[in-house]
Amino acid sequence: MSLDLILRVGTKLILPFILLFALYVQFHGDYGPGGGFQAGVITAGMVVLVGITFGLEAAHRIAPQGLMQFMVPLGVLIYAGTGVAGLILGRNYLDYSVLAHDPAHGHEYGIIFVEAGVLITVAGTMTAIFYAFVERGR
Repeated sequence: MSLDLILRVGTKLILPFILLFALYVQFHGDYGPGGGFQAGVITAGMVVLVGITFGLEAAHRIAPQGLMQFMVPLGVLIYAGTGVAGLILGRNYLDYSVLAHDPAHGHEYGIIFVEAGVLITVAGTMTAIFYAFVERGR
């Protein structure tokens, strides 16, 4: 791997832009194509790129396997918790209108929370799958 100087430098240069694009896709998902699933896959792709370019140890430094195993249920809890908040406040499951003083703002907050839960779950799952495939032969 010592001869991959251009690949390593190029990867280091492009990683922040990949993360920025994932955040754009996440927060633009309310208004157009995109959202938590796509942003989660892009974020996991960033970890895969680090793993392929710099080795599995570098990928584990930026995304430890224990953290990935914690992210999967955390995202599901965020998603489900947003729905339960509607039930607790006297509405239907995933009825976001009660999450703010104005129903329109409540819908915005609810979508942001649900999409964040999806992002966390998908990024953790895709990275855990990558780790499982890479470590299978060890």
